[in-house]
Amino acid sequence: MTTFKSMHHTARKRMVIKLGGSTLAGLNEAFFENFKKLQESGIELIITHGGGPAINRELAARDIASHTLNGIRVTNEAAMEVVQSTLIGKVNPALVHELTSAGIAAIGLNGFDGQLMVADFLDKDTYGYVGAVQAINTSLLEALLHAGIVPVIACVGAHEEGQALNINGDTVASEIALAVGADSLLLVTDVSGIRIDDEYQATATPALIEQWIEEGHIYGGMIPKVQGALDCLHAGIPAVQIVGEALIGTTIVASSKSYSS
Repeated sequence: MTTFKSMHHTARKRMVIKLGGSTLAGLNEAFFENFKKLQESGIELIITHGGGPAINRELAARDIASHTLNGIRVTNEAAMEVVQSTLIGKVNPALVHELTSAGIAAIGLNGFDGQLMVADFLDKDTYGYVGAVQAINTSLLEALLHAGIVPVIACVGAHEEGQALNINGDTVASEIALAVGADSLLLVTDVSGIRIDDEYQATATPALIEQWIEEGHIYGGMIPKVQGALDCLHAGIPAVQIVGEALIGTTIVASSKSYSS
């Protein structure tokens, strides 16, 4: 992946927060107050989001078949139109409204805005209109962060020929985090982290994650989450957290020795 030329990286800490589509409807005032406290403490925030449940409802209403493969939504042309209109036209502005109502300056974005997220087909024969990120316009994000504005990014990428592509939300979050040199990545989902044998894990390491995948404890939509987390760790981001709405969950670190609470 390449990034566009960015401005000088400041000493302020920055966090990328990915909100899963299943969590968006249940977010309350306390949740957004936590965001505001993070911002007031000097942390620059970038928010990315999915919208699975809203997309599923619209697909069902239009009688468009859809399924997932390896945690990725297989997206035909008709489904892509629904994904684009739902994420950009409904989910994104609703989330921006909630943030601004909580006193957080925010602006909605997608891959087409200022060539924010250029993408190519991941594997058209297998997944259809699903994208893989090729470039992130970090200069745009840096300018917004410098102005104290929170970018709120819908997971729709822009092919160089103008075709919209559906990109897995966890992949977008990890790619954005890597591109801007985030200090941490927070994946907010409908579960409180990684659960092994009915017990949520407070911490995890790459070796444990690989073992759990091999043993079948981690599967489905959790696989892109942990794979994105591992990519971020390998690139030097100190820690990735997979958390529930209370912002409590599993912290994934390079090794158990490097973890500190």
